[in-house]
Amino acid sequence: MLELKNVSFSAAGAAGRVEILEDVSFVLPAGRILVITGPNGGGKSTLARVIMGVETPTAGQIYWQGQDITALPITQRAKLGIGYAFQQPPKFKGVKIRRLLELAGGHEMGEMECCAYLSKVGLCAQDYIDRDADASLSGGELKRVEIATLLARRPTLAIYDEPEAGIDLWSFSMLVETFKNLRQDENQSIIIISHQERILQLADDIMVIANGTITQRGPRAQVLPGLQADDYDPSCPAPASWKEVHLGNDAKGGARV
Repeated sequence: MLELKNVSFSAAGAAGRVEILEDVSFVLPAGRILVITGPNGGGKSTLARVIMGVETPTAGQIYWQGQDITALPITQRAKLGIGYAFQQPPKFKGVKIRRLLELAGGHEMGEMECCAYLSKVGLCAQDYIDRDADASLSGGELKRVEIATLLARRPTLAIYDEPEAGIDLWSFSMLVETFKNLRQDENQSIIIISHQERILQLADDIMVIANGTITQRGPRAQVLPGLQADDYDPSCPAPASWKEVHLGNDAKGGARV
């Protein structure tokens, strides 16, 4: 179970400190898919980076499986079973895609096993396993390779930041099917940051973040119809009708998703 309690994050700006996240609290139980959406620049990716440990919150606590991980570095969080697919994947000059999959999975892989992971994101193993994960790949190809490595890692908490970015329609359809299959794993929690309605439809819970705060959260059936009625445009500020859905607090005081 993931729990955030009153998490805030600020960064230096031209006019001083800028609050990017402010007093964010929620709980993600095991085996559930949480899709986070909201206007561009609202703090969604920053929240993912804070959970992974790429950024350190300026206030609040983060708990994973009951352990306070607020001050833990990325490597320690990864060892605890947290994985993250970046919005803009890193490049690895001189590292073969097969090797990336092996490092993620923790063992050597034959072509068939590599194919099993790459095919889930619309890539043919024969065309890719011996290629470098570098600038010779397109942004969409790098994105799919990174998602495949996260699938190979099988983290207990997987965070996907806009997995549809730069991916063609056919590959996106395969990715949606992959996420559908991941729903069967009751031990894995998943956070997906997305604006795509097909991904929102996969959610157990939806959370809207705008201007650094949670403006709405709740079960998909309760939240999604309101977003559809608002003709949601991610480039615009949050509509006035995005009101928070109160779901009650847990024993520790954190609002549950």
